[in-house]
Amino acid sequence: MTKHAIRLSIALKSHWEDIKKHSAKDRGDISITTVIIWVAVVAGALAIAGTLGVVITKYNGKLSGI
Repeated sequence: MTKHAIRLSIALKSHWEDIKKHSAKDRGDISITTVIIWVAVVAGALAIAGTLGVVITKYNGKLSGI
């Protein structure tokens, strides 16, 4: 290996160890706000999908001629 490749390898390993140390400190519980937002997003997506399903079922015969 060349001198630059060895230096790059050592620098990347050192940086990766710093990232692992920092990420271990940042881990925590999910806040209740995040849970509420996710529940609202999933409920909205299901409502939109359900509405589209009902509309497509209702107008299925009329849409087949397009």
